[in-house]
Amino acid sequence: QQELSGVAAHSVSVSFTPMLAPMPRGILAICTGKATDECSADSVRDAVASTYQDEPFVTVLPEGRMPKTASTFGSNLVELQTAFDPNTQRASVICALDNLGKGAAGQAVQNANLMFGLEETAGLLLTGVAP
Repeated sequence: QQELSGVAAHSVSVSFTPMLAPMPRGILAICTGKATDECSADSVRDAVASTYQDEPFVTVLPEGRMPKTASTFGSNLVELQTAFDPNTQRASVICALDNLGKGAAGQAVQNANLMFGLEETAGLLLTGVAP
């Protein structure tokens, strides 16, 4: 922040998210956005939890537990976690999913189920292959 602010001639905030992801398949995404002044870690978590509370394939993990692609491998599941950096006023949602399950075939089956009036979860795994 110090060096970038000096070069830019104004204050610069930096949000640094290093990631090491050795995985055979899956998507691990960190989506961030600038938050309002009223935002807090609790309000970010509450907003995500209430949005997905009735979604059978989405799990908002307990605080302190991060999403893992291994947990969603072979399924139509999505794991979410939230974070908030008050220094930069950035809210983040971390998401893990199987790109061949939820990211492709599983999502197509889920959509077809809804289109044809079937149970949304019909024919789809509610647990991943890995423990």
